[in-house]
Amino acid sequence: HWEFRFAQTMIFAIEEINSKASLLPNISIGYQIFDSCGSTLASMRSSMALMNGQELTAEHICSGKTAVKAIIGESESSSTIVLSRATGPFRIPVISHFATCACLSNRKQFPSFFRTIPSDFYQSRALAQLVKHFGWTWVGAVRSDNDYGNNGMATFVEVAEREGVCIEYSEAISRTNSKEKIAKVVEVIKKGTAKVLVAFLAQGEMDVLLEEIIGQNVTGLQWVGSESWITARYLATKFVSKVLGGAVGFTISKSKIPGLREFLLKVNPSQNPSNALLREFWEMAFGCHLFPTISSKTEHEKFCNGSENLTNVSNEFTDVSELRISNNVYKAIYAIAYALHNTLACKTSNVLKWSQVMHSLQNVNFTMASGETIYFDQNGDPTARYELVNWQKNGAGETTFITVGHYDASLPSEQQFKPSSVCSESCQPGFRQAVIKGRPVCCFECLRCPSGEISTTTDSAECIKCPLEHWSNENHSMCVLKKVEFLSFEENMGILLTAFSLTGVSLTIAVALMFYHFIDTPLVKASNTELSFLLLFSLSLCFLCSLTFIGQPTEWSCMLRHTAFGITFALCMSCVLARTIAVVMAFKTTVPGTSVPQCTLPLQRISVFFCTFFQVIICTLWLVLAPPIPYKNITHSLDTIILECDLGSAIGFWAVLGYIGLLSVLCFILAFLARKLPDNFNEAKFITFSLLIFCAVWITFIPAYVSSPGKFTVAVEIFAILASSFGLLFCIFTPKCYIILLKPEQNTRKHIMDPSHSIM
Repeated sequence: HWEFRFAQTMIFAIEEINSKASLLPNISIGYQIFDSCGSTLASMRSSMALMNGQELTAEHICSGKTAVKAIIGESESSSTIVLSRATGPFRIPVISHFATCACLSNRKQFPSFFRTIPSDFYQSRALAQLVKHFGWTWVGAVRSDNDYGNNGMATFVEVAEREGVCIEYSEAISRTNSKEKIAKVVEVIKKGTAKVLVAFLAQGEMDVLLEEIIGQNVTGLQWVGSESWITARYLATKFVSKVLGGAVGFTISKSKIPGLREFLLKVNPSQNPSNALLREFWEMAFGCHLFPTISSKTEHEKFCNGSENLTNVSNEFTDVSELRISNNVYKAIYAIAYALHNTLACKTSNVLKWSQVMHSLQNVNFTMASGETIYFDQNGDPTARYELVNWQKNGAGETTFITVGHYDASLPSEQQFKPSSVCSESCQPGFRQAVIKGRPVCCFECLRCPSGEISTTTDSAECIKCPLEHWSNENHSMCVLKKVEFLSFEENMGILLTAFSLTGVSLTIAVALMFYHFIDTPLVKASNTELSFLLLFSLSLCFLCSLTFIGQPTEWSCMLRHTAFGITFALCMSCVLARTIAVVMAFKTTVPGTSVPQCTLPLQRISVFFCTFFQVIICTLWLVLAPPIPYKNITHSLDTIILECDLGSAIGFWAVLGYIGLLSVLCFILAFLARKLPDNFNEAKFITFSLLIFCAVWITFIPAYVSSPGKFTVAVEIFAILASSFGLLFCIFTPKCYIILLKPEQNTRKHIMDPSHSIM
């Protein structure tokens, strides 16, 4: 599964690069895949085929000029050495994702070799420092009998002895050894007194050793592993964990490759039916025979046809939670792509030479999407960085690989190895420690601070509440000022309400100008000219006072908005009340069509003055005793400060509102009683209708005002002011404007005096 996934990761990276316009534009990367089966002989055959321009497939060999400009491989050091020695003289770049032998850093022997995995030169030293750190001065050692194991162990022994660590035994095995040979090595381990075993083994040798270790029931050893097997997921079974449980070792950092899992799940034999490797993988994944022949069919065999779905299986191929070596393949492909890109950018000819690609590869320096910077030193090696992992069981009893330390060769020697031994990882800023019941105090879980609380240091025991006017940021690591909310002129709601207010003022002025233009006509005279203009003036003030509710509340705006609202509406209702009284008195004391009796004019003026003056007294007392003031409401919303006007005295506010309501009720009663006056002189029915709208608006205003949050409270109040003002303007003056503009023939003394004609 490992090798097949490496190949699929390579294909994924190539297809991803080919789809990018910024990297190798108008050029597509192709590929050939060879299976060396871990054999040095097969590696030599593959390298010869590449250099001779031959394409080896499962079916045939065909000749032709090679287009191969670089080689990815191999996964084992011995095979990679053979491959690199064959291609080195021709300067064909070879990039390995898994060959770690320090010998490959020799530029004289391997001039065109590169790798995206650190050299064992560093891993062997890191393992020696690890053993020294834990005070394990008496250890056993076992290695693969190949270039990887022999070179790695030789460096480990040299450094370990220099650090004062003694090696009880050092055994070598090969996957091709006989069972008797493997048994003898296990017997040495079993008889040894060292309780720590350093296993510098490739996966093949680890498999055969574990088989015999389990067979002889060798337990109680502390295993120290190399990167080849320490994070091999297939080994982390409950059965094997009885032997390897608690193992520690170094591995390269894991990473994520966006889109890879989706790509892997689409793999299917139908993509390439002749691909023997794909067929073998499918049969292993589903435990079946793919496309069986009649001769191979037996009663007990399970068959499959390629319609199976990889989403239904769980194995190392589809598990992308620990992408380590696969990420090395991914980085290797991108390194080649950038090298080709840089080579072509400096060339006038499209013919690429191996030496040119190798030179660009040596100087390549780019950053992956993950943020990792990729470059090679003079030996073709990357910067050596490792994670120290420990095999631990989680709550479900499954073995997990927990990072407990780091090794960074780019740091000074005293800072390179940083082991950590903790029950719980540190809580980052924004979290606090929470004790786990029944566990020691050093074992804790990290809980995110609640909203409005922060922690600024690592491993905080408690979260700190933010000040009243502050709130926690997204990470809960610092307090920031809360958002400030009020109904402003810049937002959509403020703009809309302002537009309605100005529209109301404009319409009111237009009606006043029209009345002034037709002031000598019988209809305007009969409408009580003085009260009409005073009513239009008060309506203009009503529309304008709504603007005082928009904008950031200040001390002056808070006092102005409520008092202006109360006085202007009192003036408006006073005019309507006087107008209603005038209609009734005019009908009872004059002939229709004549002017209002002069004796009623002082009464109208006095009633308007005193009704308005009483509201002025209420507002004055309110402002003197407990005026409205700006107020920061921090209780309604947790993360927002609502700027509003505190009423100061709720009694004052409701007294102002109640007085307006009293005037409107008086107007409504009088207008309702006068609704049956003759139609040609009956303004009362329109006043009645306008007051119905007025009262309905303000009755519904009360529950809406009480229940609306934040700036919507102000918006509801503005809406009530505008709606009631428009209701009065339209209901009282629209019928008159209609006659003046569209029915001028009815605007005569004759029509007004004739009861048979309906004017309004």
